[in-house]
Amino acid sequence: MSMTREQKAQVIDDLTALLEESNILYLTDIEGLDSAKTTELRRQCFRGDISVKVVKNTLLRKAMERVEAKEFDGLYDSLKGNTAIMMAERGNAPAKVIENFRKKSDKPILKAAWVDQAVFVGDDQLNALSNLKSKEELVGEIIGLLQSPLKTVVSQLQTGGQKIAGIVKTLSEREN
Repeated sequence: MSMTREQKAQVIDDLTALLEESNILYLTDIEGLDSAKTTELRRQCFRGDISVKVVKNTLLRKAMERVEAKEFDGLYDSLKGNTAIMMAERGNAPAKVIENFRKKSDKPILKAAWVDQAVFVGDDQLNALSNLKSKEELVGEIIGLLQSPLKTVVSQLQTGGQKIAGIVKTLSEREN
């Protein structure tokens, strides 16, 4: 069933609006999942506050090109074959759903992801994405460190101290 020009324009408008408001975008391949598995995937995504949408690559690319505030160029090569987009508030949420789902299925396959301006390409990036911490989690860890006794902070700094000392040394040598 082919779309009319008006329908295509509407889809591009809708995708553009979605892309403008989301900072988390995963491009996945879910081709070949039967209806029961597709329904289960949608259910898991819904529970994780992740929207899933099967899209036409050409229309998605046109929408991406329209969003001037964001650089989606790194994703263009991944716009081949079947593409389902996953959008979420938390950067690692879609990765965790995909990992969990893949315990029983060989799909979805991660084609690429765009998380807060960073581009991840390829299914081998799934683990890195799954381990991403949100801004809230990072702030929480820093606050936790600041509230812990000074000796803990000192020991944390000492374990990373070699690194820090090396960086400081390198920076100080640069200035001369």
